[in-house]
Amino acid sequence: MENGFMNFGISEELARPLSKHGITDPTGVQIQAIPPLLAGKDVMAQAQTGTGKTLAFMLPIMERINTDEGKVQALVITPTRELAIQITAEAKKLAGAKGVNILAAYGGQDVDAQIRKLKGDVHLVIGTPGRLLDHLRRGTVSFKSLSMLVLDEADQMLHMGFVKDVEAILQHIPKERQNMFFSATMPPAIRALASKYMVKPTEIQVKSKQITLDEIKQLVIDTTDRGKQDALCNFLEEHNPFMAIIFCRTKRRAIGLNKGLSELGYNCDELHGDMTQAKRERVMKAFRNTKIQYLIATDVAARGLDIEGITHVFNYDIPQDVESYIHRIGRTGRAGEHGMAVTFVTPRDEDQLREIQRGIKMTLKREGKVAKEQAIDPGERKRQGHKTPTDRKTKSRYGDKRDNRDTRDKRDKRDNKDKDSKSYKGGRGAAQGPKGRKPSAKKSFGKKPR
Repeated sequence: MENGFMNFGISEELARPLSKHGITDPTGVQIQAIPPLLAGKDVMAQAQTGTGKTLAFMLPIMERINTDEGKVQALVITPTRELAIQITAEAKKLAGAKGVNILAAYGGQDVDAQIRKLKGDVHLVIGTPGRLLDHLRRGTVSFKSLSMLVLDEADQMLHMGFVKDVEAILQHIPKERQNMFFSATMPPAIRALASKYMVKPTEIQVKSKQITLDEIKQLVIDTTDRGKQDALCNFLEEHNPFMAIIFCRTKRRAIGLNKGLSELGYNCDELHGDMTQAKRERVMKAFRNTKIQYLIATDVAARGLDIEGITHVFNYDIPQDVESYIHRIGRTGRAGEHGMAVTFVTPRDEDQLREIQRGIKMTLKREGKVAKEQAIDPGERKRQGHKTPTDRKTKSRYGDKRDNRDTRDKRDKRDNKDKDSKSYKGGRGAAQGPKGRKPSAKKSFGKKPR
């Protein structure tokens, strides 16, 4: 069967590995972006996560790199380590067909190992702003021959305060180059940046209706701030999601909720910015392999995560705006499967809820107050028939979840010393599901991970 990407200028060399991974039909953003990018034009594309943005820019880059020249010709700048890992995984699926050498440059890795690799023939660099600036200051990388630049998740660059770092990197890149901006939103500051550096860009806007509406059942649960954890526990007890991400507003909230749920015996872990890279990669690998059932994360840490099998997303803290809401719930209901998004709303969240409902043009179904004004302590939960850690005997990758926090911290320190070992090689691509797991999230509702 002919691969549909060949109709838009992609060579058979690159179409073959796409077909091998079951990718035969281009998405809307790929259909619109690939032809102008192959023609060398600047492109500014607005599309939600999950619409295929990575292949939209990676395929033209692979086609245009000249492997006879052992110099860096393309650079992808992304705001987080997790996105850098994910994009690198996607790029490596294609690189072998063309002989393209790739370097991923992000914090938490051995910088000396990156320097050694840069001494060889590297054609494509994928990195975060901080580590890229570090290499430029050391003089260990040269972008003098660079002809293609990608800013991925440009709006997050702005939100995370990376715009100045990005502009500092651009000072080391030839002005005559192809620019590609990909972003879920296009705030005025990003448009100003684009107008400063881009030449008559082709503008693309793709709205993915199925991410927001068609594939995801959305629900609001009314509660109070003090009763929120118990409301979450009640839902988990009743529905037992197969895999879920629980979003918190801050890392302190994520740490506190992870501690609370762990003490109640839930198989969970946290993901936030105040973690070593070794632990972040280990947590993500465990979650992909369903060794963790509930991932408690902040928006920054979970930006762009694309993992199969996530049946539920919980907004433990209501998102700041409509775009953040769409991004969060887009972690479920992927690849044509169904998912559920549950938002816990307190009286002070009503204005934000109304803004979200206006943005998605629908009124979300609400459930009445399911939690008491006072959160129930673990002892009271047991007396009321809720399972405790002893009853559950839930296992995590550490072993029994009843391990105390000091023991886990010691293990984290030990793992960090070994961060360069094979056990920390994460970053599976979106097309790769964990071994031994059914690809259908819809059929997995109510099942516990093995």
